Formats: sequence, C-alpha cells, structure tokens
Amino acid sequence: MPRAFTPKVVTANALLEGDVVYLTEDGQWTRNLREAELLTDEAHAQIRLLEAESRPGEIVGAYLADMKAGNTGPEPTHFREDFRRTGPSNYHHGKQAEA
Repeated sequence: MPRAFTPKVVTANALLEGDVVYLTEDGQWTRNLREAELLTDEAHAQIRLLEAESRPGEIVGAYLADMKAGNTGPEPTHFREDFRRTGPSNYHHGKQAEA
C-alpha cells in the first residue's frame, strides 16, 4: 500500500551562490522558507518540481522536501531540512550573519 502524500515544498540550491532556495507560489526563488509554496496535492507538487528542474540556469538539485503547515508558513518535518534552512554551519555568514 502506497504511503499517503504529505505536504512538500520545492527546494534547491541557487546556482551561483549555493544558498538553499525555495520556490514561491508565483514561481520566484526565495531564501526564506516562510515564503515557500506549501504543496498539498501530489500531482501539483510533481508539476512544480518539473517546472523548477527546467530552470538549470538558476538552480541545481531541485527536490520535494517534506514540510508541515506552521503559523508563519511551512516548517520542516525532518532534521535535514531544518539544518539546511539555517545556512552554512562552519562560520557565521549568509543567513546566520543576518540572524
């Protein structure tokens, strides 16, 4: 029996900077997970992933990441995605410097 579909966001890495990015509802890339489009329909999620993968000049490694709806937008359900959204862990720059 197949598993039930759980909410997802399309995520990837920005081609030039390497930052983690998320696809918004209007098709833009954002570095802020709260602005990402939360996909609750499996077919729509697959379409959005295909659209993201068709933009190789902007991103690399697009995939669907498990999320849940939160008070301020999507929230990670797995440690890996929680870790990715905070940025590099070796020293303070990028997202960590802004915090």
